[in-house]
Order: sequence, then structure tokens, then C-alpha cells
Amino acid sequence: MPDSPLIELLYGQGAHANTLACVEDVPFEIAVRRDGKFPHSIWQLVWHMNFWMEYELARIREESPTYPAHASESWPVDARPARPDEWNEAVTRFRNNLAELAKLAASPPDILFKEVPALHRVQTENSSSLLAVLWQTVVHNTYHIGQVAMLRRESGAWPPKGGGDSW
Repeated sequence: MPDSPLIELLYGQGAHANTLACVEDVPFEIAVRRDGKFPHSIWQLVWHMNFWMEYELARIREESPTYPAHASESWPVDARPARPDEWNEAVTRFRNNLAELAKLAASPPDILFKEVPALHRVQTENSSSLLAVLWQTVVHNTYHIGQVAMLRRESGAWPPKGGGDSW
């Protein structure tokens, strides 16, 4: 039995903004804009979410990715991509990462409750079943998608073409 609420929240349902809609139609100029009041641009937030989704997907595949020594390593070094196609590639990676996570969330219970190897002390302190890792990823993304939505509103680029509450 797949975890339907998990799949719905990966993509944003109910009270959650549509995850893909929040990033898919953001113009490059808005994606890289920083106003000084908030420490990150939309591009940096998407890059960061991609970093952690790809880290967890590699861990789930038992590829033993290196856990960052410092939180700054999970953010892009450059403040902004040099070209619009780099932003488009980040959105494509984001879409693909969500699809891979959703496919895993549709796994049968014997797979969902399988333990994912802990690679860092932080990961040994909590459950590391596949289901737990997926839920943690959803919560992390939800936090940052809220920031993306706020930055879009501040930039006058809300709601997204894919829909979103405007009240």
C-alpha cells in the first residue's frame, strides 16, 4: 500500500502549495534575485533542496554519499547561476528528484519500513526507515517551498501559473 499522503505532500496538496508550480515558471531574473532581507534567492533554495534530495536518494541506493561537514556545504558556492539554462537545469533536477521520491513512496510496506543505512551521527539518533527518510525530505522541502512562495510574493510573481492561493 503506497503512502498516498506522502506522495500528495511531495507535490503539494491541501494546505501545501504545489511544489512544482512554485518553481517551474519562475523567470531567471526572479529566481536569482536577492533583496538583502532574506539570505537566499529562489535559485539557492531550489539548489539546496536538490542537494538534500539527491543526498537522500544516494543514501537510499546505499551509495554512501558524504555528509557535509558544515551546513554551508549544502548551499551553492556561487550566489547565482551565470546563465538561465542553469536555472532551467535546477528545475529539471528538482522535478526528477520529486518523481524518484514519489516512486519510492509508492513502494509496498516491506520496502517502506526497510532501514536506510545511517552515514552520520545525526542519522543514528532517529528512525532511518525509507518511510522516515521520505517524510523528513517532505518536511524539509515544505519548509523551503514556503520560503519560495514568500519570495515570489515579494517579487510580484505570485500566484504561479500552476495555481496557488492568492489570499
